Amino acid sequence: MDSKKIIIFSDTHGSSSVLKTVLNWAKDRIPPNGTIHCAAFLGDGISDIRHAAESTGFYSDWKYVRGNNDYEASVPDSAVFEFADHRFYMCHGHRHSLYGSYHMLVNSGHSNNANIVLFGHTHVPYHKNVNGILLVNPGSAGRPRSRIGSTFAVIECTPGEMPKVEFWGIGNNKVYPVELRG
Repeated sequence: MDSKKIIIFSDTHGSSSVLKTVLNWAKDRIPPNGTIHCAAFLGDGISDIRHAAESTGFYSDWKYVRGNNDYEASVPDSAVFEFADHRFYMCHGHRHSLYGSYHMLVNSGHSNNANIVLFGHTHVPYHKNVNGILLVNPGSAGRPRSRIGSTFAVIECTPGEMPKVEFWGIGNNKVYPVELRG
């Protein structure tokens, strides 16, 4: 069965050189010969994404939401989309009381009939299945708050299987796999 992958970014906060490194890496992984079929940005740096995508030639099916530091009224606070037999709910997260629990995110996923919720805002990579909802935070490409450093995520969706989440680090103009420790 053919799998499809979506690349997830958040919280670039003006770090265009880091973002260009990632998009140059991802550019070789988009169809027809690659594996990245879609890209999602979870807020706080929307103008960074557009500029870096144009300058690197990374063209994909982009999904965007606005963060608490984005002021473009044309970009929504949250969005729902279908991808590879999954329904995604995406938001920045700042309106979901993230520092106490992920209860509000899980509820938003359920109320939008989503099985995957993408969020940012904390600048810390995270993934966990909670009450049938896969929660994924790619961390921050621009201002990380974890020991891992700058990160983004890729979710592989294969029909009939649980989605697989991979985290990637960014440093010294390179992209490398990272593993989260529980």
